[in-house]
Amino acid sequence: MTERTAYDWVPAMNGPILVFGARGQVGRELVALATARRIPIVGLSRAEANITDESAVRVAIDVHRPLAVVNVAGFSAVSRAEREPEAAAAANSTGPAILAAACSDAAVPFVHLSSAYVFDGTKKAAYVETDKAGPVDVYGRTMADGEAKVREAAKRHVILRSSWIYSVYGRNFLRTTLRLAAERDELRMVADQFGCPTATIDLAEAILVVVRKMSEKASIAGTFHFAGIGRTSWHGFAEEIVRRQAFFTGRTPKVTAITSAEYPSAAKRPANCELDSSKFYSTFGFRARPWQERVGEVVAQLLAKTRAAEAKPAEAKNGEANAKAAEAKTPEPKAPEPKPADAKPSDKKTSEAAS
Repeated sequence: MTERTAYDWVPAMNGPILVFGARGQVGRELVALATARRIPIVGLSRAEANITDESAVRVAIDVHRPLAVVNVAGFSAVSRAEREPEAAAAANSTGPAILAAACSDAAVPFVHLSSAYVFDGTKKAAYVETDKAGPVDVYGRTMADGEAKVREAAKRHVILRSSWIYSVYGRNFLRTTLRLAAERDELRMVADQFGCPTATIDLAEAILVVVRKMSEKASIAGTFHFAGIGRTSWHGFAEEIVRRQAFFTGRTPKVTAITSAEYPSAAKRPANCELDSSKFYSTFGFRARPWQERVGEVVAQLLAKTRAAEAKPAEAKNGEANAKAAEAKTPEPKAPEPKPADAKPSDKKTSEAAS
C-alpha cells in the first residue's frame, strides 16, 4: 500500500480545520504542519476557547464554520490528576462531551485525541481497538469516560489513541531526559513499563490524514490506534535519547534500569502501553516512523537550537573583544603640527582624517 500524507491536499470546502488545545505540544505541531502545507487551520488556546465552556465552544464553531474539529486539549499530568481529579475530569471528560455534542449539532466531523492509559496494561501483546478498557489511575479513567461520551454524542467522530507522546514543544519525557542528561552523571529510569514513543510530527500528520479521509468519505468513523513503530521501556527510551544527545554535548551519563516499585509516583501507571496501529494503516494508508529515528530528529532539532542560542552571545562577546583589540592596536591620528605664522601656502603639509 502506498503511504498517504496530507501534503498535496487542499480541502474542497472553504472551512478550516478548527483545533482546540492549540498551545499544547500536539496542537502546536498540528497548526505548524497544516500552515506549512497551506491547509486552512485555526488553532484556539484554552484562553481563547475553554472546552469546558459550552457557550465558547459553540460560538467558535459557529464563527469559523469548520471542515472538521480536532480536540487535542486535555489534562495530561498523570500524577497531578490523582490530586486534582475534578480538574482532570473536566478537561478529559466534560470538555470532549461538550465538543462532541456541538459538532453533532453543527454536522461537523470530530477528531478526538485519547491515550493508551485507558487500558490496564496487563496484556502481554500490543493493544488493539477492540480490547476492553480498564484504566488503573484517575487520568486513564477520565480519558476512558471522555471516549464514551464522544461515542454517545458525536454522530461522526474518530477517536485516536496514542502512546508516550513527545516533541520539541512543551513538557515531555524526551525534553526532561535531555535536561537531566545535562545535569547528572546517572539517570535512573523505569524498565518494566512499555510503550510506543510517538513524535508529534507523525501524530499531526496522522490527524491531517484522518480529516482528509473524513472529508472524502462519510463512512469513516470509530476508534483507531496510532503510535510510533516499535516498543521500548522508559529505560530504553532514555538510553536512546542519551545516546543521541552525546553527539552534540559529549556527555554520556549512565542510564540505570529500575523497577516501578523503585520509582515513587502518586499514580499507578499501566505496565503495557503498546498499541497496534495496523487498523489505522489499513484504513488511512499512513503510519509513523520508527521511534528511534524520530527521537534522533527531535534531539538534533532541540540541541541545534540550543547551540545556536548559546553561540549568539558568544559571537557578540567575541566581536566586542575583537573590536576593542583592534581599537587598541590602531594608532590615533596625530594632531596637525602648528603652522608657523610666516609659512607660505606652498609649504603647508596636509593631513586627512579618516571618516
